[in-house]
Amino acid sequence: MSSRISRRGVFAIGAGLPVAFMDTASAQTPVDATAQPTFSLLLVNDIYRMSDVKGRGGFPRLAAIVKAERARGVPMLFCHAGDCFSPSLLSGFDQGEHIVDLTNLIPPDVFVPGNHEFDFGKDIYLKRMAEARFPFFGANMSLADGSPVPGMKSSELYRFGEVTVGLVGLVMEEVPQVSSPGDLRFGPVMETLRREAESLRAKGADILVAVAHTERSVDLEIVRSGLVDILLTGHDHDLAITFDGRTVMVESNEEGNFVTAIDVVARAKGTGLAREVSWTPSFRVHDSAKVEPDPGVARVVATYESNLSSVLDVVVAKNEFQLDSRTSVIRSQETATGNLVAETIREMTGADVALINAGAIRGNAVFAPGSVLRRRELLTELPFANIGILLELSGQDLVAVLEHGLSSLPDPQGRFPQIAGMRFTYNPREPVGRRVKSVEIGGAPLDPVRRYRFGSTHFLLGGGDGYAMLPKATVLIGQNDGKLVPTEVMNRVAEKGVVTARIDGRIAVM
Repeated sequence: MSSRISRRGVFAIGAGLPVAFMDTASAQTPVDATAQPTFSLLLVNDIYRMSDVKGRGGFPRLAAIVKAERARGVPMLFCHAGDCFSPSLLSGFDQGEHIVDLTNLIPPDVFVPGNHEFDFGKDIYLKRMAEARFPFFGANMSLADGSPVPGMKSSELYRFGEVTVGLVGLVMEEVPQVSSPGDLRFGPVMETLRREAESLRAKGADILVAVAHTERSVDLEIVRSGLVDILLTGHDHDLAITFDGRTVMVESNEEGNFVTAIDVVARAKGTGLAREVSWTPSFRVHDSAKVEPDPGVARVVATYESNLSSVLDVVVAKNEFQLDSRTSVIRSQETATGNLVAETIREMTGADVALINAGAIRGNAVFAPGSVLRRRELLTELPFANIGILLELSGQDLVAVLEHGLSSLPDPQGRFPQIAGMRFTYNPREPVGRRVKSVEIGGAPLDPVRRYRFGSTHFLLGGGDGYAMLPKATVLIGQNDGKLVPTEVMNRVAEKGVVTARIDGRIAVM
């Protein structure tokens, strides 16, 4: 069921699953790694799907792994490093309620929310948290007034045999830029970690564990800081295991495909200032494809899938031209899928022009002309509950919006603009901020001083994907008055019975 890895080795499994294992001299007194573990840590992160895909991942297989680990008789902390409420097909209907129900069947000892836990807003996040039968951790999270979020923990101490383990939870500080947390606040990760580490050490922690949902650059900063002994992380969807002789860093891929267990053998001697603790980690990676799904959880998932299928498997249309939402394509060029969504936003808001960030379109699929499109396909493309909004922008500000959308190229990122009601030409070889060469709106050149009605989503209105200029714009239709973009796309496609969106050269490269 699992592969065992010594602390001196290199592990890699599966194409496209990067795993690093750094090998440098240990800063600790070696402990016999073959001895009975003092405690173990089990990590899952970034799991959105209920069921397996081609026999790997999903909640029934994850449940089997968790139950097997708990049956070993070794003290264990099951840690979830976040991202699960969204995006998924069903979450578009129930805002992640089914994920909480499934997670309650195998409740983690530690849950740190990822950015997608806030996709449906602050109120839904708090509602899901209240439904959960497992503890939420986030030391750098607070309410608007700076007070703690009720029901959330910052840290905890655990006693395992001779040693005390201190654990702190950390949420990525960029959540307000990439999701919709309302007025919840997210403090600096490193500053928070320094404060919590000092506090936990003062309370007697021998080994420090951080469970974090953070980008890899932050993970590496945490490792370099030496503030913790073990970092369990999510967000990058990698299968990664590193140990430099001082600090462990682990991420467990995605979707419950591979689930990493860390066995820690620890020894303590002396008391007071003379107390010394030494520890050694070893690693086991559970390949869920080699696990029999837990039958009880599988039955619950089957019920959800059945209910979902009756709603999603309704055929709504066929497409006349190829629809392409592959991540590398839609985040770097015009696509018919992007045109379909952007045109819907323009029509539903009455805008002159419309723009949606490519990262909001998540199907990663190609539909040949004449494909049958069901609700399932459409909602897979648009899993987020984005609300259409209408702003007023000057032509000059509109150019700034387009420049930001192009700023990551040649690196394809979610900020790339899919547009409607306008055409523009750009040169990707020019410096960032000077790439847009011409813009036409309604067949006429853009007027820098004219005010245009600009349709988009509440996510971008909040500055999402780095569109920091949009929160400053005049709001004509706000989040409270807008309509759901996925619902509007689905309804308009169903009404016509055919998708006529095509690539027409509205985004041209010099």
